[in-house]
Amino acid sequence: METLTLYHQIFLQYINQTRNVVNEKCSGMEPWQVIASTAAATLLIVKIHMFLFQSESLTERFKKWFFRFIRKLPIIGRIIQQQINKTLDEMFVKLPFLQDNYLKSLPATGLSQPELMKKLKEYSTLGNVRWEDRKVSGTVYSGDDKLVNLLVKVYEEFAWANPLHPDVFPGVRKMEAEVVRMACTLFHGGPESCGTMTSGGTESILLACKAYRDLAYEKGIKYPEMLVPSSAHAAFDKAAHYFRIKIRHVPLTELMQVDVKAMKKAINKNTAMLVCSAPQFPHGSIDSIEEVAKLAVKYDIPFHVDACLGGFLIVFMEKAGFPLKQCFDFRVKGVTSISADTHKYGYAPKGSSVLLYSNVKYRQHQFFVAPDWQGGVYPSPTIAGSRPGCLIAACWATMVSIGEQGYVEATKKIISTTRFIISELQKIEHISILGKPDVSVFALKSDSFDVYRLSTLLIAKGWNLNVLQFPHSIHFCITLLQTEPGVAAELLKDIRESVSEIMKNPKGKTTGMSAIYGLAQTIPDRNLVSEIAGGYLDSLYSTGSESPLTDTHMNGSPSPH
Repeated sequence: METLTLYHQIFLQYINQTRNVVNEKCSGMEPWQVIASTAAATLLIVKIHMFLFQSESLTERFKKWFFRFIRKLPIIGRIIQQQINKTLDEMFVKLPFLQDNYLKSLPATGLSQPELMKKLKEYSTLGNVRWEDRKVSGTVYSGDDKLVNLLVKVYEEFAWANPLHPDVFPGVRKMEAEVVRMACTLFHGGPESCGTMTSGGTESILLACKAYRDLAYEKGIKYPEMLVPSSAHAAFDKAAHYFRIKIRHVPLTELMQVDVKAMKKAINKNTAMLVCSAPQFPHGSIDSIEEVAKLAVKYDIPFHVDACLGGFLIVFMEKAGFPLKQCFDFRVKGVTSISADTHKYGYAPKGSSVLLYSNVKYRQHQFFVAPDWQGGVYPSPTIAGSRPGCLIAACWATMVSIGEQGYVEATKKIISTTRFIISELQKIEHISILGKPDVSVFALKSDSFDVYRLSTLLIAKGWNLNVLQFPHSIHFCITLLQTEPGVAAELLKDIRESVSEIMKNPKGKTTGMSAIYGLAQTIPDRNLVSEIAGGYLDSLYSTGSESPLTDTHMNGSPSPH
């Protein structure tokens, strides 16, 4: 007790000394000067706080400032711009699908149906890559002719349907509700589980992030943050950019799974959501969902599982004879939302996905309502207002026509094919498998040569793979197309032959688009990479400078590009 009294006396003495010093400093100042000084000091402190605590770290902002400064230097800036222009020109030349004739204005008279169908056939066969050859990674997940014929009939029936008007198209509303409920059942959602259909995985992820941002605001979090594995889909970065959420990338383990200890360390008072993938896109590994869910429960943070890529495989793997070692769905306490693409292994046409929540209280934060619009109260469940009802109907028809047995059989084919290919690849020298691929995606790297050279050779043999970065690697996503007899064997043969060819000169030069991609990873100024990527996007909308077409029905001269 005496010790506490002593500390109290010392503290009061310190306060008095501080007060005396401040009074002495201000003794010669007028009241307005004291007020002005206090206001100025407060503004300075606020400015310093705003400068130090932003969504981007001080290091990242300094790097951007430094590179912007370098580019403003007359000689260096000009050289950099010339190199960018050269890279864009080379990229344009090496992308054959950009070299074509273009329609630039409406034809004077409309095309007859036979002429139109002829042109449509020409457009559908443009380019050198044919998914029908079964050599494309992912992209087309079914390709079944019977399903195509069914979808054509569905499109015809629901061509004008729009779920924005449920009173006019109640059947589409019912189908959307049933798709969501069937998906909730597949992911073991309880009676409180719910969700919506979206246009794809990106929109599903955007909406989940938007919902949790708004929930964070409700909790009093002014600067919400999300913790995502560095392997998580780039749609989370897009959501962070769109919705002003700070994104913090959590490193991976050697198995290419999120480092749970690092994620725990990154949690703070502003953490608005945690993220895991099942599986993640680059390497096919499934993150440690059960472990992260424990963190979500402990710290009361919403937890999103991104199953956009393989969601409609993992829910059937146990019945297909390939049980996973961990749970990934609403059976795991702490998982509050799941995104899964019906237009991938759900085999529905492109333009459909589901975003599911464990409880309706989360979905309410996803909705947008404009109560004061002159056009009436405007509620919208997703980003789009009008939506194509035919895609909802097509998704519903696909799921109902395939049924559980059909999905289980398809899953059995895909997983067995993937695991056969992986087991054979592990026998090939000079390449290795990244991570722990449990589903349908596997990634290759090499410590003996630039693996992008392997990608170039495989492209020459007709294969279309995904090129990855950090580290250099390539991956392939197995679909039903590759389960056809002989396709997997051909892929393995071409990889073996390509590796043997490369090892004749392992230090050889990487060429083609792979060289440009490899170069991009060595550029320290990532804004340059963004600028080049932006130039690529611009080129996708280029129609050249040939004269507008008139009633010659799309005949024109080659593009000067």
